[in-house]
Amino acid sequence: MKINITDVLKKILAISAYTIFGMILGIIILYIYLMQNRPDLHPWHTLNLEEEFTIKSTSKIKTFPEYLAQEEKLFDELQEKVYNNWKDKREHQLIRYDPTSIANSFLYKTNWNRSFELKQEKPAGGVLLLHGLSDSPYSLRELANTLHQQGNYVLGLRMPGHGTVPSGLVDTSWQDMAAAVKIAVRHLSDKISSRPLYIIGYSMGAAQAVNYSLDALQDKSLTKAESLVLISPAIGVSSVAAFAIWQSRLSVIPGLDKLAWNSIGPEYDPYKYTSFAVNAGDLMYRLTLAIDDKMALLQKQDRAAEFPRVQAFISAVDATVSVSAVVDHLLDELSNNGNELVVFDINRNKHIIPFVNNDPEEGLISVFRREDINFKLSLLTNESADSFTVVEINKDIDNTVTKRQLDLVWPDNIYSLSHVALPFSETNSLYGSKPENETGLHIGRMSPRGERNVLSVPASDSLRLRYNPFYRYLQQRVVNFLAE
Repeated sequence: MKINITDVLKKILAISAYTIFGMILGIIILYIYLMQNRPDLHPWHTLNLEEEFTIKSTSKIKTFPEYLAQEEKLFDELQEKVYNNWKDKREHQLIRYDPTSIANSFLYKTNWNRSFELKQEKPAGGVLLLHGLSDSPYSLRELANTLHQQGNYVLGLRMPGHGTVPSGLVDTSWQDMAAAVKIAVRHLSDKISSRPLYIIGYSMGAAQAVNYSLDALQDKSLTKAESLVLISPAIGVSSVAAFAIWQSRLSVIPGLDKLAWNSIGPEYDPYKYTSFAVNAGDLMYRLTLAIDDKMALLQKQDRAAEFPRVQAFISAVDATVSVSAVVDHLLDELSNNGNELVVFDINRNKHIIPFVNNDPEEGLISVFRREDINFKLSLLTNESADSFTVVEINKDIDNTVTKRQLDLVWPDNIYSLSHVALPFSETNSLYGSKPENETGLHIGRMSPRGERNVLSVPASDSLRLRYNPFYRYLQQRVVNFLAE
């Protein structure tokens, strides 16, 4: 019997293809099963708030007072659909949507989930504050007060999808937020006349600040910012996020609604979502792609020198973005003058280093060894392995390296800063370890010790640092930078 080699190969390939397909299908089914086996969804995960601003709203909402009026309707809708319909009467719940909970932002004197203005009759300048993804205007409240005291007219913008319910980020796009930013800048520009405009962005808000500045260089109707301050800037997000949208698309299938979420957590924080929608990661990824394209256009036009001055702050260990990403995707692309990068190193005391995994030291050294940087680089690190005292090592664009003594010391129980810690002081009422107000919720004081699976707040949340022990240093650097 004659064997046809071609037929045999075809059968082997067909069997291999079916086997691989079966394995992939099995992995997908297992993944879906595990994702659907997570905690139950609540109304705040599925609710659609119809009064939220979108880019389509710009046909009727063109001014910031109109934006605020729409925001008022939005929070009225939130009150009616969530708080007024609360059925769970259990006491002492740490849920922000419980009308009687200490986590309910409506119970505080100021609800920092909403946009705010700190006005000046004769402003020295104007500052627009842009919060991070899943955050609220609360995140830059402390800087807002400081810069207002400096004589600036300050506007803290609540970007679409934020400050209400986590489901607000299931369908929101980065273009919705960018449209709101333009309305806010236009309003602030009118208030300060010819005075300088500054934009301070935190995390995703930093990316929105960069995006707006790139648009302003192409559109003469947009006011150009004098300087940008970027805190934990979400620039250069991992390309793995590109696959997130497929999980989100599967969530429209009946019974697979949990696939719309990367994480489903207890909503105990009054000013930040704990649950994180898949779409939120996708919109962040798409925003960074848009920034890369616009930056490439600016390079092609040979106009990178026209970009506003940039001051960026980042932790050497940041779970969201890396130092190299900020350098590669932003600072290296610019040819303007006066840019600064400030990096907070890990605590390098000899009693802590043995516990450190994935030390960022090699990456920091490679940045410092570069001889072609076009920005001033500052690193805050231990004076020595025997000390908790912090020094500032500076490298200027002429490659001059200097060291400056600081009146800063690492707290002995902190091994690094985090992505979420930088804009909050030690005395922040919510996140600080020494809150200035004794009343209210104090998440920053959480250092729990006890048995597992007892507390409603995940242990990983308690472990992550929520305040910056060097906040006063950051604040002064910002003030000095804008004053220049």
